[in-house]
Amino acid sequence: MQVSLNLRRPFTSAQAREAGLSRGLLAGPKFRRVVSGVYVEAGTPDSPWTRAAAALAVHPGTAHISHTTAAQLMGLPVAATADVHVTVLNQRDRRPRAGLACHTLPGSDYMIYQGLRVSPPLQQFIELAGILNLVELVVVGDAMIRQLGLTREQIVAYCAACSGDHAAAARRAAAYVRAEVDSPTESLLRMLIVLAGLPEPTVNVMLRDDSGVVVYRLDMGYPDIKLATEYDGRQHADDSRQWHRDILRREELESDGWRLVVITSPGIYRDPLQTLTRVRDALVARGVTGLPRRFSAEWRRFFPPR
Repeated sequence: MQVSLNLRRPFTSAQAREAGLSRGLLAGPKFRRVVSGVYVEAGTPDSPWTRAAAALAVHPGTAHISHTTAAQLMGLPVAATADVHVTVLNQRDRRPRAGLACHTLPGSDYMIYQGLRVSPPLQQFIELAGILNLVELVVVGDAMIRQLGLTREQIVAYCAACSGDHAAAARRAAAYVRAEVDSPTESLLRMLIVLAGLPEPTVNVMLRDDSGVVVYRLDMGYPDIKLATEYDGRQHADDSRQWHRDILRREELESDGWRLVVITSPGIYRDPLQTLTRVRDALVARGVTGLPRRFSAEWRRFFPPR
């Protein structure tokens, strides 16, 4: 009796045989191999979901997608990797194949996401601590709050209760995670400032009118001294109407006594030292004392000038 297959979802060669598909047919133009022993119909788009489903197809039912692959499936800001990360509970459950990175972690948990077994977000944070650096992990933590509905307290508490090789790195990153951060670039800018030894800016500063209505929202800043640090992406300059609104907004803020330090992409990726100097100079101009004469060297590990 032949078994019906959804040919647009990854299936194993054993399942293909049960469905009456020959080896010759699988090797032909109608199908493509995703990983060794797993196929889909040739017209099926190559996607993180398809590769993840293919990886699970060759593993036992307790295996799950983990690390950067799980984060990518959930839309978190991690760089795509060539290998699909899979975690199994026992060494004997590993199925080595080209294109798969297999981890063994007894007691590891999973959830169902988009029909696949994946590491829960809090567990992902610990997993990613073994792959990402401090700043990259903070960017992910901020995004978990923004996109997945976690709280900073949940992330900190989960990391505090964990032990193991990457728990200390995860705990350190969790201490820097903040709520209400709107984008990965804002996370990067905040971490650049903090790791250089400057005061940490408050994120998502709300300015209200006399009736309590929010009239302006600033990326981050120092409300007590009316100093804001804003990231201005290229898309704003490419949109003439948005650019005009931003000019009027900045003029109104400046007329109310605010000083805006506007940072663009080169100020983070090309010349971060200039950004730090501008922020420190603005703090000094606002009367802040006790600032370091020299920036901490730690920021250079994560923001090397290009």
